[in-house]
Amino acid sequence: MHIGTSFNEKPASVSIIGVGDSTFCVKAFELVPAVERALLMGDKARINIECIECCGKNLYVGTNDCFVYHFLLEEKTTSKEKLTFSVQKQQHKYLGLKKPVSELKAASALNRLIVLCDNTIMLVNMLNLDPVQSGAKIKGVVTFTVNENPVNGDPFCVELGVISVKRRTIQIYMVYEDRVQIVKELSTPEQPSAVSLDGYFLCLALTTQYIIVNYSTGASQDLFPFDTEEKKPIVKRIGREEFLLAGPGGLGMFATAAGISQRAPVHWSENVIGAAICFPYVVALDEGFVTVHSMLDQQLKQTLPFRDGHIMQEFEGKVILATMKEVYVLVPLPLERQIQDLLASQRVEEAIVLAEGAQRNIPKEKFLVMYRRILQQAGFIQFGQLQFLEAKDNFRKGQLDVRELISLYPLLLSSTSTFTRSHPPLHEFADLNHLTQGDQEKITKCKRFLISYLKEIRSTEVAKGYKEDVDTALLKLYAEANHESLLDLLVSENFCLLVDSAPWLEKHKKYFALGLLYHCNGQDDAAVQLWVRIVKGELQDTTRPDLYEYVVDFLSFCSSQELVWKYADWALQKNQKVGVQIFTRRPVDEEKAGKLNPDDIIKYLHKYSQAVTQYLEHLVLDRKIQKEKFHTHLAVLYLDEVLQLQSQSDQHSEELSTARAKLRSLLQQSCLYRVQLVLGKIKDTDLNLECAILYGKLEEHDKALHILVHQLKDFQAAEDYCLWNSEGRDLSYRQRLFHMLLAVYMDPAVDNDTLVMAAVDLLNNHAEVFDAVRVLRLVPGNWSIQLLCPFLRGAMRESMHSKRMSQVALGLAKSENAIYKHEKLKYKGLINLSEKKGCQLCHNTFSEPEFVCYPNGILVHIHCAAKRNRDSASKQHFTNPSNHT
Repeated sequence: MHIGTSFNEKPASVSIIGVGDSTFCVKAFELVPAVERALLMGDKARINIECIECCGKNLYVGTNDCFVYHFLLEEKTTSKEKLTFSVQKQQHKYLGLKKPVSELKAASALNRLIVLCDNTIMLVNMLNLDPVQSGAKIKGVVTFTVNENPVNGDPFCVELGVISVKRRTIQIYMVYEDRVQIVKELSTPEQPSAVSLDGYFLCLALTTQYIIVNYSTGASQDLFPFDTEEKKPIVKRIGREEFLLAGPGGLGMFATAAGISQRAPVHWSENVIGAAICFPYVVALDEGFVTVHSMLDQQLKQTLPFRDGHIMQEFEGKVILATMKEVYVLVPLPLERQIQDLLASQRVEEAIVLAEGAQRNIPKEKFLVMYRRILQQAGFIQFGQLQFLEAKDNFRKGQLDVRELISLYPLLLSSTSTFTRSHPPLHEFADLNHLTQGDQEKITKCKRFLISYLKEIRSTEVAKGYKEDVDTALLKLYAEANHESLLDLLVSENFCLLVDSAPWLEKHKKYFALGLLYHCNGQDDAAVQLWVRIVKGELQDTTRPDLYEYVVDFLSFCSSQELVWKYADWALQKNQKVGVQIFTRRPVDEEKAGKLNPDDIIKYLHKYSQAVTQYLEHLVLDRKIQKEKFHTHLAVLYLDEVLQLQSQSDQHSEELSTARAKLRSLLQQSCLYRVQLVLGKIKDTDLNLECAILYGKLEEHDKALHILVHQLKDFQAAEDYCLWNSEGRDLSYRQRLFHMLLAVYMDPAVDNDTLVMAAVDLLNNHAEVFDAVRVLRLVPGNWSIQLLCPFLRGAMRESMHSKRMSQVALGLAKSENAIYKHEKLKYKGLINLSEKKGCQLCHNTFSEPEFVCYPNGILVHIHCAAKRNRDSASKQHFTNPSNHT
């Protein structure tokens, strides 16, 4: 039967482990004698125990000869920590009915003992066993039960559910100190034979089935069939609105007041006589044994031989059994001892289930301490069995001090750690070699597990307070296993101990990682020194094939100037192009803070020609620093490079072309270098194009254009010259340059058809730039219209465009003026004046469109306003008048 299913469904079969099978044996209880035969009956051989009741230390026994015995039962612990009972007989009383005492129930709040004898319930005093003189009795009773969840709020009242000798009748009584009162009587479909009561709910064993009845509403719920004539029914309340029943097929069934089962059944003997709940166990009594099943996993946990037993009752968490002659107490062993026994047998899951099930019976703080330790122990058992996923889960849930785990691995725990293992110990392992018996494959698996576990917890609360131990252990494991995460650990925030980690990394030849460790600990000089030795080949470490570039990058962001200057020469001597990045990639704010001044760097780099050029490019082209000396210096270096390349045999090399392009770009774009200085160096060379650029910077455009047109004969370069020189200038400046170029082309002193065609192309390609009137005056009369057709079309189009744009601008201005006037008119406001409106002072109408309007909207004649202003008494009502016409 599945949890949550209705009893109307057919229950599924449940397997059971045999009594002789020790797989599930747990020593949960011990049978301890309480009342021995001689103490009860003396020399009377025919006395038999019929019923028992226990209330606190008071034990009551009802016998077959109508006597009630009162004993005082006290627990004692021997020197060997075994529980025993000391029993003192207080007194006994004959009830005078010559019938067996069938049932006893204690009502401590009333100081009464409820006794069923000869189908009659009577009340006796709990202390002296004297009957209550009022004669309060209930007759015709088969059996009864006490409501442990009473609906009556009176603490001095006991609620009883009674099965009457009347056929098929159940009665509800209220029992007081000296009287009884019936409050409800209801009929049942069959004769009931056993009853249990909780709140308004009666759980009844009828002749053929169990049912639940709400005696307040009369509603009933069938549970499942059971033949009470063949077997003894069992109906026990085990909690609020929940009952334990003896079901068919030897099943102990759980039922709620709603008619469903929220727990799986237990499989006990077919001949169960009695049952009790001692959480988390179900204890059952049959003809020869006491069996113990877990309510958590329904497994048989313990079997105790017990012959001739016929009574089993649970009283305030204490299970008491009786034969015909003796009374025993089923003493539960401490829960922690049971759990430790399970763990010692490596039955981890059972131990955890038992611990979790005990949560409701243990104070929260105490439970948490116990439960965490159990989880930790379970984790080490699973770890020893290489069940790493399960172990990890229990370690985390149990909040294991991670050092307990690290300490199993030789040399992983830091040398400065003061950790000592838990006492009592959580496991039986000396170290990893002991655990694995030296099996290298198992050792490797265990180390992989520790890496995984430490990675997961290092940033969680579990590692709080142990970060140095965790990170140091991780570093050692990574280095030993050549793990790729070693560098990730060292470049992130970490707490690796230098004193332990440095020798370990050196031992495993992880020199690059050792440098990172030095850097983490603020020892940058030691880090760079180590890396330089690797680059030089003095130490062998292939972790970073690009280590030289890495060192340069490191120095470029290093805050120590001393370290930068110390290793700059080494970096530059190895590769100027890369080494200069130490200075070019530095943070810009350093210069503002007065660190590494550019002038000092340039002075330092003077012996490294390539490096100083790159650094000046960084200042001028990348950072856009507007300083003449930097621009001039860079221009001179570019020029020197070009001249040096020109002096070599190959005049058309790609390197020379690139160098000249860089020089021309700088000369064109920069306006800060000393033009005369550079021009003086270029004049006597064949760098004509560069020379033309420089003349342009000096506004000597005629010389520049003469070089481009007559010396270089590069007409496209001449046009480009006009364009870039006039960039950012007004149209008239550009027009002047193009007219100058046109004049050069059409110089009458030079008769050259090529220049004529260049002039025609210039006019046709840039018609919008030229002044058409001036051009037409300059053009020879023998030039055809067709030749200048593109120019003329462009000139006309530009003229029309200019005219239309002027008209648009004029229209926009007019529109803006109209909007302004409209806004001004709105600001002044409009006032409607008619002959029907009257002056607010003289009350005469207006004959002329002249008036005064006050801010509050009142209209008056001008002469009335003047008169009013002279009246000082009215000033507070009319202020700041304005005239309108």
